[in-house]
Amino acid sequence: MKVKKNLTLKIVIALVLGISIGSIFNMFAGADFVQNTNQYVFNVLGQIFLNLIFMLVVPVVFVSIVLGVVGVGDPKLLGGIGLKTVTFFLCTTAMAIIIAMLLALVFKPGVGQSDLLNSDDVKKYGAEQKAKSGDAAAPENQTFDQTLINLFPQNPMKSMVEQDMLPIITFAIFIGIGMIALGRKVEAVKKVFEQTNDILMYIVTMIMNYFAPIGTFGLVATAFTNAGFGAIKQLGMYFFVVLLALAVHFFVIYGGAVKVLAHKNPFWFFKMFFPAMTVGFSSSSSNATLPISLECTKEMGVRKEISSFVQPLGATINMDGTAIMQGVATIFIAQVSGVDLSVMQMATVVVIAVIASIGTAGVPGVGLVMLAMVLTSVGLDPAAIGIILGIDRLLDMTRTSVNITGDAACALILSEREKSKFVKES
Repeated sequence: MKVKKNLTLKIVIALVLGISIGSIFNMFAGADFVQNTNQYVFNVLGQIFLNLIFMLVVPVVFVSIVLGVVGVGDPKLLGGIGLKTVTFFLCTTAMAIIIAMLLALVFKPGVGQSDLLNSDDVKKYGAEQKAKSGDAAAPENQTFDQTLINLFPQNPMKSMVEQDMLPIITFAIFIGIGMIALGRKVEAVKKVFEQTNDILMYIVTMIMNYFAPIGTFGLVATAFTNAGFGAIKQLGMYFFVVLLALAVHFFVIYGGAVKVLAHKNPFWFFKMFFPAMTVGFSSSSSNATLPISLECTKEMGVRKEISSFVQPLGATINMDGTAIMQGVATIFIAQVSGVDLSVMQMATVVVIAVIASIGTAGVPGVGLVMLAMVLTSVGLDPAAIGIILGIDRLLDMTRTSVNITGDAACALILSEREKSKFVKES
């Protein structure tokens, strides 16, 4: 089963309807009819769609990476692809946050808005964090050494149940390497994995063809009913700078990389990947979008061995859109607080944000946890995150679309550049 050609149009219509109806409902948020419709119709449709996709994430990641490793065949070639993938992700993440901070310094979205620090949202967020940790300045975070240790699971089944992606990826790589070493002895096992992958991809395309527009409408309508454009008014310049930085990174960095490194038309790439972008926009989750992302790159002609390794890894460690939000938000909160960050402090923000992107779950809202760590590293109060909470859900939708596009761009580039090596192997 292939994804239907008119699916993109249906999803775009669903997005427009969701934004329009959600924004109208937001104006009458206090009415019982609006609340009931949002809770029992919009939210139910959206959550069922998300659950259907999340249902497939772990099996798709595990099976895809095993087959990807087996397909590469040569462990040395696999190691080279892995190194290039991680290098691409870390470089683009660093570029993303630098672009974001430069634009925030130019447009100054937080200048003259010190009154925002006294808002109820800031006080509420600060109180919540204090209640959680006993210290408002101590965000939840994971050190680099803990991230490194957690790459290797004690209990792979537990990691699968908890959808902890990095240990799952590591376990899948070891299974793949074992299958390569045993060769023909495990040919039947390889066949099982291949057939399982066919079944999973059939389910993915079935969900996309028959439920994606409805689910997308539900998710977007819920988001805009809860937040609406009203939340953007006071933070309009912040909202604008984040969107501008996302657009620059999307078209210049990703588009340029696809053109220069893969020798492909960027607009062809964006068009082919658009169905996944819309699901990323509505779900705000890189992990939830992964099955659809893999199907889109497959239709682009990206080698399965590459996409099945690069994209699941990217859904976990490639957070360019999130890095952009952190860069703009850090400068914005510093400006609101009347603090001039030094060059060394801004360099610290870049390094911390890039490192923090590794091992961060690809789920909605995780960027705020990472932002708290970044703010603390340069002496800013994490409670100020409360200022941007009202519109973060809307921005989370856009930055997720950017995150997954970076994963696909990397897969396409490596697929094109590693062609000759695969020919030699075969």
